[in-house]
Amino acid sequence: MRVIGSREFNQDVSAAKRLARLEPLFVTDRGKPTHVLMSIDAFRRMSGERESIVDLLALPGARDAALGPVERWDREPR
Repeated sequence: MRVIGSREFNQDVSAAKRLARLEPLFVTDRGKPTHVLMSIDAFRRMSGERESIVDLLALPGARDAALGPVERWDREPR
């Protein structure tokens, strides 16, 4: 378990996110824990949540796929 102060968190959010990928990161304000930052995977394991339909439809890597032209359904065919 890592602990950082809110000032350190505000100065380098990217570093805090990197730390939170490894383990939950507690953020303190005047020495008292106020927030916990954790990866989405850790949160899902803890809460028992599964991927949502939105996550599944996001198509990771879709930018690399060769997709055809977009079809428009809101107008009459030509």
